[in-house]
Amino acid sequence: MSHPDVPASASLAGRVWLPDVGPAVVRVEGDSLTDITAIFPTMRDLCEMKNPAEALAAAEGKSVGKLADVLANADPARRNAAKPWALSPIDLQAVKAAGVTFAVSMLERVIEEKARGDAAAAAGIREKINELVGGDLRAIKPGSPAAMELKAALIKAGAWSQYLEVGIGPDAEIFTKAPVLSSVGPNMEVGIHPKSSWNNPEPEVVMVVASTGKIVGATLGNDVNLRDFEGRSALLLGKAKDNNASAALGPFIRFFDAGFSLDDVRQSELSMKVTGKDGFVMQGVSNMARISRDPTEIVANAINDNHAYPDGLVVYLGTMFAPVDDRGEEGKGFTHHVGDIVEIATPHLGTLRNRVVLCGQAQRWDFGIADLMRNLARRGLL
Repeated sequence: MSHPDVPASASLAGRVWLPDVGPAVVRVEGDSLTDITAIFPTMRDLCEMKNPAEALAAAEGKSVGKLADVLANADPARRNAAKPWALSPIDLQAVKAAGVTFAVSMLERVIEEKARGDAAAAAGIREKINELVGGDLRAIKPGSPAAMELKAALIKAGAWSQYLEVGIGPDAEIFTKAPVLSSVGPNMEVGIHPKSSWNNPEPEVVMVVASTGKIVGATLGNDVNLRDFEGRSALLLGKAKDNNASAALGPFIRFFDAGFSLDDVRQSELSMKVTGKDGFVMQGVSNMARISRDPTEIVANAINDNHAYPDGLVVYLGTMFAPVDDRGEEGKGFTHHVGDIVEIATPHLGTLRNRVVLCGQAQRWDFGIADLMRNLARRGLL
């Protein structure tokens, strides 16, 4: 469900599956949705407009149904396949992510590496690393002389890490989070690998970027992460990050307009709540004001003269959320259980809610780029 504090004037767009038709681009109008696919066959097309918010407002369309009904019907466990349901709000955009952009999560990545995926060893390593680093890493600008001095000191102490390199070094970590069209939307399932015993959600703001490199809007994301896989080796990042239903986005894209800007993103505070079937509850926050690199810098590391995206891209900005509270055995920290409900929210962008399952049990992703092109051609939209 969309966050109750999102203003009615917000320029919100998303995607919906229409039974016996296919995917549709929709505009949020109060408590209802309007199909504008006849004007914008893909979300990529809308994002490429000079002013997406103005283009969205001007597009004519027809009613799809009530917002609450379409969002609720996205849950595969309760879905009525004869009625519309919400999808991820993006389609042809590449799905990229930035890592190690907050000091807190940066240190947790170092701990993962030193523990080599062993959650039980993390507590002792965390204490040692914190002693070595000391001070407030948030005050250090990546790539600055102060950052390079800290790097030299940590190397001397034998505590340097590849995660510190991208956390305080000149170059941001940018990786491919998921294939095009594979992301899941609000109330859908998110997947964790069955061989993972140490994993967590990552609540993040996600930048929506046109092919020109212009940031046109934002949405919420859950960058589901397998801490044990990545901790064993950074070369397993692909396996830690890219699995069935491992990239959640939504509930909608909010385009920049007179009432919403990049400055609002910079000041956003994300709340996250995990509720388990066992009665376990964990809450946390991720404050964008504490990010080490500005969103524009992160996006510029992803799209530039050396790397083009003709269909645009989205970029997860990273998270400061790194749960260390024990769930079960003492010293092993937090990990997901099947059935967990993850809710990520901020008043600017709404609430992204998903239920955790094993990757192989998530709804199968079987609608790819070729399927989309054929579907739009049959509908006379290409």
